[in-house]
Amino acid sequence: MIIVTGGTGQLGRLVVEALLARMPAAGVGVSVRDPRKAEDLAARGVRVRRGDFTDPAGLAHAFEGAAQVLVVSVDAFGNEGVRAHRAAIGAAVAAGARRVLYTSHMGASPASRFQACRDHAATEEVLRTCGVPYTSLRNGFYASSALHFLTDGVVSGRVALPEDGPVSWTAHTDLADAAAATLADEGRFDGPTPPLTAGEALTFADIATAASALTGRTIERITTPDDAFRDQLTSHGVPAGTADALLSVFTASRAGEFAAVDPTLTTLIGRPPLALPDLLHRSLTTT
Repeated sequence: MIIVTGGTGQLGRLVVEALLARMPAAGVGVSVRDPRKAEDLAARGVRVRRGDFTDPAGLAHAFEGAAQVLVVSVDAFGNEGVRAHRAAIGAAVAAGARRVLYTSHMGASPASRFQACRDHAATEEVLRTCGVPYTSLRNGFYASSALHFLTDGVVSGRVALPEDGPVSWTAHTDLADAAAATLADEGRFDGPTPPLTAGEALTFADIATAASALTGRTIERITTPDDAFRDQLTSHGVPAGTADALLSVFTASRAGEFAAVDPTLTTLIGRPPLALPDLLHRSLTTT
């Protein structure tokens, strides 16, 4: 059985749907904090069990009988996130899984300027020493983050953000399909994958130009000083640590940490990945 953690989350749910398109539901299980949110999956034959990374006994039950476990990374920075991932990896190994997979990041490195990428690197080290084969899915930067940063700019006509660099913004749906393909073809990747990215790397100047073309009005890219951006976030109630982490996205991107473009994702999903302008068009036409 293949177990997906966070099976009701944004990425996890898409992975489950992609798996169900490839295999019978009886071969798929989800580990979720609130099984009520997965009742529709249970009705389709998916095994639904409660699993919380802070509850070892619950994880043992959620992972029972697993051949492979996909650990979807949690939305937490620093030791909290790495501790949660370590618990899930240990529980998967203890449950007898023959392979553990993890949703990492294309920029994973202990030297990254982005906190999340340092956390992913620390989790990859846990995987490397966990005692069973593993696959670290080095996902491209989620395109939804770019769309979130752009939201106010589309309304105001000004994309005011710190200086950035090119980023291979990549769609959740494509990354979910890649995860499902990797799970279905067990052993295709041992260790970290190549960067799983869309076909081009774009700056926010590029994105503002695309948004201007789509909306028919000028959307200007304004460079905000780093300190001013951080102060703006904290003045709106964003915790200082989170503000620092968001700022580090720009620090890392202008150092080129997310600029790589690789064909592996295209090969895995059998089609060109969605481009950010296409996702932007979808976003604009549904709001």
